[in-house]
Amino acid sequence: MPPHAQLRPLPRLAPRLGRRAGRRCGFTLVEILIVVVILAILAIVAVPHFAAAGEESRQAAAQTTLQRLRRTIEVFKAEHDSTPPQVAGMWTLLTGQSDGTEAAVANPVGTTFGPYLQTAPANPWNNLTGVSTANVDSSAGWYYSATTTAYTIQMRNVDGTINASY
Repeated sequence: MPPHAQLRPLPRLAPRLGRRAGRRCGFTLVEILIVVVILAILAIVAVPHFAAAGEESRQAAAQTTLQRLRRTIEVFKAEHDSTPPQVAGMWTLLTGQSDGTEAAVANPVGTTFGPYLQTAPANPWNNLTGVSTANVDSSAGWYYSATTTAYTIQMRNVDGTINASY
């Protein structure tokens, strides 16, 4: 190649993809609106599934908590001559220590058995831990009644009524 010859760039044979002569790259308003509509439809379909999942997880937590409480009370009964904890001092009896004769004591002093629970569990529906024997009590999380040999424990709804579903 002679030294006086200059190298010239090759001419473009085809315009760049995605560009039209004299126009900038980008999305049109119609394309953006189509994407927004598709995303909105997907959101409408997906949101109810997530809302139902929250309710299902609350129901599962409620069932698990109630089963755990019933098992705990059964262990207490086995160690206290088939006597369940009485309403007065129920959480104190289950979260503290007691002797085999203290199933109905509000403030046990024994050290033979327990604790059965670390803390009083909260009701997943209303986040309350209180225990009540009333049919309706919006200040309590649990309905509990006990005789010398049997007991009933159920959750309360947010309005304080007994939730018999579990």
